[in-house]
Amino acid sequence: MTPLPDGRTAWPEEFVDRYWMAGHWRGNTLDNLLRGWAAQYGPRTALVHGATRVTYGQLNRRVDRMAAGFRLLDLRPGQRAVVQLPNVSEFVVTVFALMRAGVAPVLCPVRYRAAEVSHLVRVTEAVGYVGPSAYEGFDHTAMAAGIAAQGPFLRRVFTYEEPGAESPYGGFTTDPSGCHYFPLGSVDAPPAPTHAPSADQVAFFLLSGGPDGTPRLVPRTHNDYAYQARAAAELVSLTEDDVYLAALPTGSAFAFGCPGVVGTLSAGGTVVLADDPDPAVCLPLVERERVTLTSVEPAVARRWLDAFPAAGADVRSLRLLQVGGAPLPRADAERVGPELGCRLQQVFTLAEGPLTLTRPTDPDESVLTTQGRPLSPDDEIRLVDAAGEDVPDGEPGELLARGPSVPRGYFRAPDDDARSFTRDGWLRTGALARRTPDGDLVVTGGLRDSAGGNAA
Repeated sequence: MTPLPDGRTAWPEEFVDRYWMAGHWRGNTLDNLLRGWAAQYGPRTALVHGATRVTYGQLNRRVDRMAAGFRLLDLRPGQRAVVQLPNVSEFVVTVFALMRAGVAPVLCPVRYRAAEVSHLVRVTEAVGYVGPSAYEGFDHTAMAAGIAAQGPFLRRVFTYEEPGAESPYGGFTTDPSGCHYFPLGSVDAPPAPTHAPSADQVAFFLLSGGPDGTPRLVPRTHNDYAYQARAAAELVSLTEDDVYLAALPTGSAFAFGCPGVVGTLSAGGTVVLADDPDPAVCLPLVERERVTLTSVEPAVARRWLDAFPAAGADVRSLRLLQVGGAPLPRADAERVGPELGCRLQQVFTLAEGPLTLTRPTDPDESVLTTQGRPLSPDDEIRLVDAAGEDVPDGEPGELLARGPSVPRGYFRAPDDDARSFTRDGWLRTGALARRTPDGDLVVTGGLRDSAGGNAA
């Protein structure tokens, strides 16, 4: 299959027709959906970070003005920009503003350093970088300057400062390489009409770890991601009264849309952004903001459980704890309900799109011991042996997937495509799993040289 100009590999027409007919894909871009959410939920609180509270109306207006500012500073539709921000409200604003400007954000973990970020800039030909001027003792602006000096792509660096902080880089500056530097807060202009992208184009890129540790770029379209986040929100019965705690990095597959940030906004709920998943940070936030659901990895869940008795936090508002990234040991799973007083949901997901979950109404045994079933009725799952033959139920095999939220290839990585995607469009996830008699998946381990990646 030949990649399209925006970096995605097209789904075959028969699958496109199927997903449209089923109503999964609806032809609306994520940034335009935000306009609708703002119209519906305008005065309600959309984002909380520290003392900062942002309503839906304020969020949409800020996105409008930042998108116009990006265009004024010569970011153009069809280009790409690396976004490397911590869990702050500006992350959400920036990602939606870039999409509204027609620029595809590359969601980059804040822990990445020059080797990984320069790889992303080079592969995507990113013209922009958005990151903190410095974060936890590391100088991100100096890193970006070093990457820009290598040329020829990166020419716009936008630096985020914590409220009240003053950038050591001052205001607008230009370095000898011709790269321009701007405070992110100054990216602001009166909104102006612009060419709207198609919903089947790439909205943003998630990252997946490759066999050699080099990040691979997963192109996610507006259609496929809007469907995933909406369906995940419906599965857990999200409403405008729900409050989601983003304890994990907001740019991760798990926290961004399973249902995460995007799914919560689609339901009119509130997203609370935590600076760290540590229980000393998050448990008080659950009490203060009356958090109703959150998503964490097994090690974080265990730390919360161990810290809870001494924390003294009132977490009775919490109704659902999603755990993914790896199977949760049964001993820990059995503690969630009695100790935290909420329902457990086990999740398996990858940046490449497969998403399986236990259901809130599932029997306890399924919730305690499995990773549930695929999100979509049009998700297809196979478990195969080393020869690619299907294995019987109960036997372990590599999990293969395809569906309306599973892209058909990586961005500019033909060798990875050959390893991770079959000729008929199945993603080789690299996960070993078995199927129970009830149809649930139990992820038991991982393989090498397939999708692999971070399962959250």
